[in-house]
Amino acid sequence: MRDLVTGMSYLVKGQRWVGRNRRQWGFGLLPGLITLIGYAAAMTALVFWADDVVDWATPFADGWGSPWLGLFRGALTALFFGGCLLLAMLSFTAVTLLVGQPFYEALSERVDLAEGGSAPSSGLPLWRELWISARESLAVLVRAALWGVLFFALGFVPFVGQTVVPAIGFCFSGFFLTEELSAVALQRRGVPLRRRLELLRSRKLLVLGFGVPLTLLFLVPLVAVFVMPGAVAGATLLARDLTGETGEDEPEPSPWEGESPQPHPFP
Repeated sequence: MRDLVTGMSYLVKGQRWVGRNRRQWGFGLLPGLITLIGYAAAMTALVFWADDVVDWATPFADGWGSPWLGLFRGALTALFFGGCLLLAMLSFTAVTLLVGQPFYEALSERVDLAEGGSAPSSGLPLWRELWISARESLAVLVRAALWGVLFFALGFVPFVGQTVVPAIGFCFSGFFLTEELSAVALQRRGVPLRRRLELLRSRKLLVLGFGVPLTLLFLVPLVAVFVMPGAVAGATLLARDLTGETGEDEPEPSPWEGESPQPHPFP
C-alpha cells in the first residue's frame, strides 16, 4: 500500500511543481489546447456525418422496412460514435505528448535539474526523438485499444459488466496513461518501450496510485489540458523513482537502442 500512496503523492507533487513554476505551466498548456481544438473539431464533424458513414457502410439494409432499418442503423451509429469517442480518449494523451514533445521535454528536464542537479539527455536530434516517440506511442495505443475493445464487449455481461469490468478498465487505463507520461523522462534515459513496461509492471501499485486518479481527471477534456503539465512533472518524479535515482547519484545518459540502461539497478 505504500507504493499506492507514493504514486498519488507524485501526482500531487507534479501539480505543485508547475504551480511554483508558472511559466513552465503556461508553456505546457499550449500542446493540450492545440490538441483539444483539433479533437473538438473532429468530434463535431462526426456528430453531423456519423449517420452518413453508417448509411454508406450498410447498403444491404436499404430495403429493410420500418422500424428495423432505423433501429439497426441507429444502434450502429451509437456504437460507431462511442468507439470514436473511446479512441479519442485513449489517444488524446499520446497525441498531446507528440504535439508538445519539445515543451514537455524541457519541462521534464527542469524537474530533473531541480531534483538532482542534472538532466539525462538522449543526444538525438528532434526529428529522431519525434519518430521514436510516435512509433512507441502507436504501439502503446494499439495495446490500449485492444484492451478497450475487450472491456467494451465485457460491459454487456450482466452485473459483472457494470461493476467489476469498469473498475478493471480504469486500472488498465491508468497503467497505459502512466506509461505515456513517464515515457517523456524515460526516453531521455534511453529506456526502450519493452523495458519501460517491465519497470511499470514491477511497481504496479505505484503506477496505479498515479495513473488511476489521473484517468478520472482526464475524463473531462478541459481538465486534462490544465493538469497535463503537472502530470508530466509528476511522471518525471515517478520515473526517477523507478530508475532508483537520487540527487546524489545521477545516471549517465544511455543510448536509445539496445539493452536497458546501466549503471542503475532497476527494481
